[in-house]
Amino acid sequence: MRVIAGLGVTLGDLALDVELDLDDTAVVALVGPNGAGKTTLVRAVAGLVPLERGRLTINETVVEDPAAGIRIPAEGRNLGVVFQEHRLFANLSALENVAFGLRATGTPKASARATAAEWLERMGLPDAVGLRPAQLSGGQAQRVALARALAVEPDVLLLDEPLAAVDAAARADLRHLLKAELRRYPGVRLVVTHDPVEAATLADQLVVLEDGRITQKGPLADVTARPRSPWVASMVGLNLLSGTAADGVITLDSGGVIATASHDRGPTFAAIRPNAVSLHRREPEGSPRNVWAGKAAELYFVGDRARVRVDGPIRLIAEVTPAAVAELQLADGGPVWASVKATDIDTYPI
Repeated sequence: MRVIAGLGVTLGDLALDVELDLDDTAVVALVGPNGAGKTTLVRAVAGLVPLERGRLTINETVVEDPAAGIRIPAEGRNLGVVFQEHRLFANLSALENVAFGLRATGTPKASARATAAEWLERMGLPDAVGLRPAQLSGGQAQRVALARALAVEPDVLLLDEPLAAVDAAARADLRHLLKAELRRYPGVRLVVTHDPVEAATLADQLVVLEDGRITQKGPLADVTARPRSPWVASMVGLNLLSGTAADGVITLDSGGVIATASHDRGPTFAAIRPNAVSLHRREPEGSPRNVWAGKAAELYFVGDRARVRVDGPIRLIAEVTPAAVAELQLADGGPVWASVKATDIDTYPI
Protein backbone atom coordinates (compact mmCIF):
# COMPACT_ATOMS: atom_id res chain seq x y z
CA MET A 1 0.00 0.00 0.00
CA ARG A 2 1.36 3.40 -0.90
CA VAL A 3 0.22 7.01 -1.13
CA ILE A 4 2.25 9.50 -3.16
CA ALA A 5 0.85 12.98 -2.72
CA GLY A 6 1.73 16.34 -4.18
CA LEU A 7 -0.92 18.57 -2.65
CA GLY A 8 -1.52 22.18 -3.63
CA VAL A 9 -4.52 23.88 -2.00
CA THR A 10 -5.25 27.50 -1.10
CA LEU A 11 -7.90 28.21 1.53
CA GLY A 12 -8.07 31.79 2.77
CA ASP A 13 -4.67 32.68 4.20
CA LEU A 14 -3.46 29.08 4.04
CA ALA A 15 -1.39 27.93 1.08
CA LEU A 16 -0.83 24.19 1.44
CA ASP A 17 2.02 22.93 -0.71
CA VAL A 18 3.42 19.54 0.36
CA GLU A 19 4.99 16.39 -1.00
CA LEU A 20 4.28 13.16 0.89
CA ASP A 21 5.26 9.54 0.28
CA LEU A 22 3.52 7.16 2.69
CA ASP A 23 3.51 3.37 2.76
CA ASP A 24 2.32 0.58 5.02
CA THR A 25 5.60 0.04 6.87
CA ALA A 26 5.10 2.71 9.55
CA VAL A 27 2.47 4.67 11.45
CA VAL A 28 3.00 8.34 10.58
CA ALA A 29 1.97 11.20 12.87
CA LEU A 30 1.31 14.57 11.25
CA VAL A 31 2.02 17.31 13.78
CA GLY A 32 2.16 21.08 13.69
CA PRO A 33 0.76 24.25 15.24
CA ASN A 34 -2.85 25.34 14.91
CA GLY A 35 -3.56 26.69 11.45
CA ALA A 36 -0.66 24.83 9.84
CA GLY A 37 -2.97 22.98 7.43
CA LYS A 38 -3.10 19.52 9.00
CA THR A 39 -6.87 19.04 8.64
CA THR A 40 -6.80 20.54 5.14
CA LEU A 41 -4.14 17.99 4.18
CA VAL A 42 -6.29 15.11 5.46
CA ARG A 43 -9.38 16.45 3.71
CA ALA A 44 -7.43 16.85 0.47
CA VAL A 45 -6.20 13.24 0.56
CA ALA A 46 -9.71 12.08 1.44
CA GLY A 47 -11.19 13.92 -1.54
CA LEU A 48 -13.19 16.38 0.57
CA VAL A 49 -11.15 19.38 -0.61
CA PRO A 50 -10.23 19.54 -4.31
CA LEU A 51 -6.62 20.03 -5.34
CA GLU A 52 -5.75 23.18 -7.25
CA ARG A 53 -2.38 21.77 -8.26
CA GLY A 54 -0.38 18.61 -7.73
CA ARG A 55 -1.15 14.91 -8.07
CA LEU A 56 -2.40 12.21 -5.72
CA THR A 57 -1.74 8.51 -6.30
CA ILE A 58 -3.04 5.63 -4.15
CA ASN A 59 -1.62 2.19 -4.94
CA GLU A 60 -0.38 3.37 -8.35
CA THR A 61 -3.84 4.67 -9.29
CA VAL A 62 -4.06 8.40 -9.95
CA VAL A 63 -7.05 9.54 -7.93
CA GLU A 64 -6.58 13.27 -8.51
CA ASP A 65 -4.64 15.36 -11.01
CA PRO A 66 -6.13 18.80 -11.79
CA ALA A 67 -3.90 19.29 -14.82
CA ALA A 68 -5.20 16.06 -16.35
CA GLY A 69 -8.79 16.63 -15.29
CA ILE A 70 -8.80 13.56 -13.01
CA ARG A 71 -10.70 13.56 -9.72
CA ILE A 72 -12.06 10.38 -8.17
CA PRO A 73 -14.60 11.32 -5.47
CA ALA A 74 -14.09 10.47 -1.80
CA GLU A 75 -16.27 7.37 -1.92
CA GLY A 76 -14.13 5.88 -4.70
CA ARG A 77 -10.78 6.18 -2.92
CA ASN A 78 -11.07 3.25 -0.44
CA LEU A 79 -10.19 5.43 2.55
CA GLY A 80 -11.18 5.24 6.19
CA VAL A 81 -11.42 8.63 7.91
CA VAL A 82 -11.99 9.44 11.58
CA PHE A 83 -12.39 13.10 12.50
CA GLN A 84 -12.09 14.83 15.86
CA GLU A 85 -15.88 15.03 15.95
CA HIS A 86 -17.02 11.44 15.54
CA ARG A 87 -19.70 12.38 12.97
CA LEU A 88 -21.93 9.39 13.65
CA PHE A 89 -25.41 9.24 12.18
CA ALA A 90 -27.68 10.41 15.01
CA ASN A 91 -30.65 8.32 13.84
CA LEU A 92 -28.72 5.04 13.67
CA SER A 93 -27.60 2.71 16.44
CA ALA A 94 -23.92 2.02 17.09
CA LEU A 95 -24.29 -1.27 15.22
CA GLU A 96 -25.96 0.39 12.24
CA ASN A 97 -23.34 3.15 12.17
CA VAL A 98 -20.52 0.62 11.90
CA ALA A 99 -22.43 -1.44 9.35
CA PHE A 100 -23.21 1.61 7.21
CA GLY A 101 -19.87 1.68 5.36
CA LEU A 102 -20.04 -2.04 4.69
CA ARG A 103 -23.57 -1.76 3.33
CA ALA A 104 -22.47 1.17 1.14
CA THR A 105 -19.82 -1.04 -0.46
CA GLY A 106 -22.31 -3.80 -1.26
CA THR A 107 -21.98 -6.11 1.73
CA PRO A 108 -25.27 -7.95 2.42
CA LYS A 109 -27.17 -6.65 5.45
CA ALA A 110 -26.78 -9.73 7.66
CA SER A 111 -23.06 -10.00 6.96
CA ALA A 112 -22.54 -6.26 7.52
CA ARG A 113 -24.33 -6.39 10.86
CA ALA A 114 -22.35 -9.46 11.95
CA THR A 115 -19.05 -7.77 11.07
CA ALA A 116 -20.15 -4.57 12.82
CA ALA A 117 -20.96 -6.52 15.98
CA GLU A 118 -17.51 -8.13 15.88
CA TRP A 119 -15.87 -4.73 15.59
CA LEU A 120 -17.87 -3.26 18.45
CA GLU A 121 -16.80 -6.17 20.65
CA ARG A 122 -13.21 -5.64 19.56
CA MET A 123 -13.57 -2.01 20.60
CA GLY A 124 -14.87 -3.02 24.02
CA LEU A 125 -18.47 -2.02 23.28
CA PRO A 126 -20.45 -5.29 23.12
CA ASP A 127 -23.30 -3.77 25.15
CA ALA A 128 -23.57 -0.62 23.01
CA VAL A 129 -24.87 -2.20 19.79
CA GLY A 130 -28.37 -0.81 20.22
CA LEU A 131 -27.42 2.61 21.57
CA ARG A 132 -27.64 5.76 19.49
CA PRO A 133 -24.89 8.41 19.50
CA ALA A 134 -26.69 10.63 22.01
CA GLN A 135 -26.60 7.74 24.49
CA LEU A 136 -22.85 7.20 24.15
CA SER A 137 -20.02 8.92 26.02
CA GLY A 138 -17.42 10.80 24.00
CA GLY A 139 -14.97 7.93 24.30
CA GLN A 140 -17.58 5.37 23.28
CA ALA A 141 -18.65 7.44 20.28
CA GLN A 142 -15.06 7.75 19.10
CA ARG A 143 -14.62 3.96 19.40
CA VAL A 144 -17.69 3.49 17.21
CA ALA A 145 -16.26 5.95 14.67
CA LEU A 146 -12.97 4.06 14.66
CA ALA A 147 -14.78 0.74 14.23
CA ARG A 148 -16.77 2.18 11.32
CA ALA A 149 -13.57 3.29 9.57
CA LEU A 150 -11.72 0.01 10.12
CA ALA A 151 -14.60 -2.34 9.33
CA VAL A 152 -14.45 -1.61 5.60
CA GLU A 153 -10.75 -2.59 5.51
CA PRO A 154 -9.63 0.54 3.63
CA ASP A 155 -6.26 0.87 1.91
CA VAL A 156 -5.61 4.14 3.75
CA LEU A 157 -6.60 5.14 7.28
CA LEU A 158 -6.69 8.87 8.11
CA LEU A 159 -7.22 9.89 11.74
CA ASP A 160 -7.65 13.62 12.38
CA GLU A 161 -7.14 14.36 16.10
CA PRO A 162 -8.98 11.14 17.03
CA LEU A 163 -8.58 11.63 20.80
CA ALA A 164 -8.93 15.41 21.12
CA ALA A 165 -12.64 15.35 21.97
CA VAL A 166 -12.31 12.50 24.47
CA ASP A 167 -12.18 13.35 28.18
CA ALA A 168 -8.95 12.74 30.07
CA ALA A 169 -10.32 9.73 31.96
CA ALA A 170 -11.05 7.83 28.75
CA ARG A 171 -8.11 9.08 26.68
CA ALA A 172 -5.43 6.75 28.07
CA ASP A 173 -7.56 3.63 27.48
CA LEU A 174 -8.54 4.72 23.99
CA ARG A 175 -4.92 5.58 23.16
CA HIS A 176 -3.87 2.08 24.20
CA LEU A 177 -6.62 0.53 22.07
CA LEU A 178 -5.79 2.74 19.11
CA LYS A 179 -2.10 1.85 19.32
CA ALA A 180 -2.93 -1.86 19.16
CA GLU A 181 -5.31 -1.43 16.21
CA LEU A 182 -2.84 0.70 14.26
CA ARG A 183 -0.16 -1.96 14.73
CA ARG A 184 -2.51 -4.63 13.34
CA TYR A 185 -3.88 -2.54 10.48
CA PRO A 186 -2.17 -3.51 7.18
CA GLY A 187 -2.60 -0.29 5.18
CA VAL A 188 -1.26 3.26 5.14
CA ARG A 189 -1.81 5.00 8.50
CA LEU A 190 -1.69 8.78 9.01
CA VAL A 191 -2.59 10.24 12.41
CA VAL A 192 -3.00 13.99 12.91
CA THR A 193 -2.26 15.13 16.46
CA HIS A 194 -1.11 18.15 18.44
CA ASP A 195 -0.23 16.02 21.47
CA PRO A 196 3.45 14.95 21.72
CA VAL A 197 2.52 12.07 24.05
CA GLU A 198 0.01 10.81 21.50
CA ALA A 199 2.53 11.13 18.67
CA ALA A 200 5.20 9.28 20.66
CA THR A 201 2.75 6.54 21.67
CA LEU A 202 1.16 5.90 18.29
CA ALA A 203 3.70 6.74 15.61
CA ASP A 204 6.98 5.46 14.19
CA GLN A 205 7.53 8.45 11.91
CA LEU A 206 6.80 12.17 12.28
CA VAL A 207 5.90 14.70 9.62
CA VAL A 208 5.96 18.30 10.83
CA LEU A 209 3.70 20.77 9.01
CA GLU A 210 4.11 24.50 9.60
CA ASP A 211 2.36 27.24 7.63
CA GLY A 212 1.37 24.80 4.89
CA ARG A 213 4.88 23.41 4.39
CA ILE A 214 6.67 20.33 5.68
CA THR A 215 9.56 21.57 7.81
CA GLN A 216 10.84 18.23 9.11
CA LYS A 217 10.13 14.53 8.75
CA GLY A 218 11.71 11.24 9.70
CA PRO A 219 11.84 8.61 12.44
CA LEU A 220 10.33 9.75 15.71
CA ALA A 221 13.64 9.49 17.60
CA ASP A 222 15.52 11.56 14.99
CA VAL A 223 12.99 14.38 14.81
CA THR A 224 12.59 14.69 18.57
CA ALA A 225 16.33 14.50 19.25
CA ARG A 226 17.27 17.13 16.66
CA PRO A 227 14.41 19.56 16.00
CA ARG A 228 14.77 21.96 13.11
CA SER A 229 12.24 24.62 14.10
CA PRO A 230 11.29 26.41 17.32
CA TRP A 231 7.84 24.80 17.23
CA VAL A 232 9.25 21.26 17.15
CA ALA A 233 11.73 22.15 19.89
CA SER A 234 8.89 23.45 22.03
CA MET A 235 6.84 20.32 21.38
CA VAL A 236 9.62 18.02 22.57
CA GLY A 237 10.71 20.33 25.38
CA LEU A 238 14.08 21.54 24.09
CA ASN A 239 15.64 24.98 23.82
CA LEU A 240 16.67 25.55 20.20
CA LEU A 241 19.11 28.28 19.19
CA SER A 242 20.68 28.93 15.80
CA GLY A 243 23.76 30.75 14.58
CA THR A 244 27.13 30.31 12.94
CA ALA A 245 29.72 28.03 14.49
CA ALA A 246 33.51 28.37 14.42
CA ASP A 247 36.27 27.32 16.81
CA GLY A 248 33.92 25.90 19.47
CA VAL A 249 31.73 29.02 19.62
CA ILE A 250 28.33 29.71 18.05
CA THR A 251 27.52 33.32 17.27
CA LEU A 252 23.75 33.40 17.54
CA ASP A 253 21.44 34.94 14.97
CA SER A 254 19.66 36.70 17.84
CA GLY A 255 22.89 38.10 19.28
CA GLY A 256 25.26 36.72 21.87
CA VAL A 257 27.54 33.72 21.79
CA ILE A 258 27.56 30.25 23.31
CA ALA A 259 30.53 27.98 23.88
CA THR A 260 30.19 24.34 22.84
CA ALA A 261 32.33 21.21 22.93
CA SER A 262 31.87 20.63 19.20
CA HIS A 263 34.08 21.55 16.25
CA ASP A 264 31.24 22.41 13.86
CA ARG A 265 31.63 25.22 11.36
CA GLY A 266 28.99 27.17 9.50
CA PRO A 267 25.24 27.51 10.13
CA THR A 268 24.43 25.42 13.20
CA PHE A 269 21.59 24.56 15.56
CA ALA A 270 22.24 24.28 19.30
CA ALA A 271 19.78 22.21 21.35
CA ILE A 272 19.78 22.53 25.13
CA ARG A 273 17.72 20.36 27.47
CA PRO A 274 15.88 22.45 30.08
CA ASN A 275 17.27 20.29 32.88
CA ALA A 276 20.79 21.20 31.70
CA VAL A 277 20.13 24.87 32.51
CA SER A 278 21.09 25.87 36.05
CA LEU A 279 19.67 29.01 37.67
CA HIS A 280 21.34 31.26 40.21
CA ARG A 281 20.53 34.53 41.93
CA ARG A 282 24.17 35.63 41.78
CA GLU A 283 26.65 35.26 38.96
CA PRO A 284 28.08 31.74 39.40
CA GLU A 285 31.71 30.91 39.77
CA GLY A 286 33.38 27.72 38.61
CA SER A 287 33.34 25.59 35.50
CA PRO A 288 30.37 26.64 33.31
CA ARG A 289 31.61 28.40 30.17
CA ASN A 290 28.15 29.76 29.40
CA VAL A 291 26.70 32.21 31.90
CA TRP A 292 24.00 34.68 30.95
CA ALA A 293 22.07 37.30 32.89
CA GLY A 294 18.30 37.27 32.52
CA LYS A 295 14.96 37.58 34.24
CA ALA A 296 12.72 34.82 35.61
CA ALA A 297 9.60 35.71 33.65
CA GLU A 298 7.27 32.71 34.07
CA LEU A 299 7.03 29.65 36.31
CA TYR A 300 4.89 26.54 35.79
CA PHE A 301 4.97 22.93 36.94
CA VAL A 302 5.29 19.85 34.74
CA GLY A 303 4.82 16.76 36.89
CA ASP A 304 7.22 16.96 39.83
CA ARG A 305 9.49 19.55 38.17
CA ALA A 306 9.18 23.28 37.63
CA ARG A 307 9.92 25.06 34.37
CA VAL A 308 11.11 28.64 34.40
CA ARG A 309 11.16 30.90 31.37
CA VAL A 310 14.24 33.09 31.45
CA ASP A 311 14.05 36.24 29.33
CA GLY A 312 17.16 38.11 28.28
CA PRO A 313 19.67 38.30 25.44
CA ILE A 314 19.41 34.50 25.24
CA ARG A 315 15.91 33.21 26.04
CA LEU A 316 15.76 29.79 27.66
CA ILE A 317 13.49 27.40 29.51
CA ALA A 318 15.11 25.93 32.63
CA GLU A 319 13.80 22.90 34.49
CA VAL A 320 14.43 22.83 38.24
CA THR A 321 13.18 21.05 41.35
CA PRO A 322 10.48 22.48 43.64
CA ALA A 323 13.23 22.79 46.27
CA ALA A 324 15.19 25.09 43.94
CA VAL A 325 12.05 27.15 43.32
CA ALA A 326 11.72 27.72 47.06
CA GLU A 327 15.42 28.25 47.75
CA LEU A 328 15.86 30.79 44.94
CA GLN A 329 12.38 32.31 45.38
CA LEU A 330 11.81 31.91 41.66
CA ALA A 331 8.07 32.46 42.02
CA ASP A 332 8.92 36.11 42.75
CA GLY A 333 10.54 36.51 39.33
CA GLY A 334 13.31 39.07 39.05
CA PRO A 335 16.95 38.87 37.93
CA VAL A 336 18.62 35.47 37.60
CA TRP A 337 21.73 34.00 36.06
CA ALA A 338 21.49 30.98 33.77
CA SER A 339 24.43 28.68 33.20
CA VAL A 340 24.98 25.73 30.85
CA LYS A 341 28.02 23.53 30.47
CA ALA A 342 29.47 23.40 26.97
CA THR A 343 29.30 19.59 27.06
CA ASP A 344 25.50 19.75 27.63
CA ILE A 345 24.85 21.48 24.30
CA ASP A 346 24.00 19.31 21.29
CA THR A 347 24.93 20.89 17.96
CA TYR A 348 24.06 19.90 14.39
CA PRO A 349 24.08 21.62 10.97
CA ILE A 350 21.18 23.76 9.83
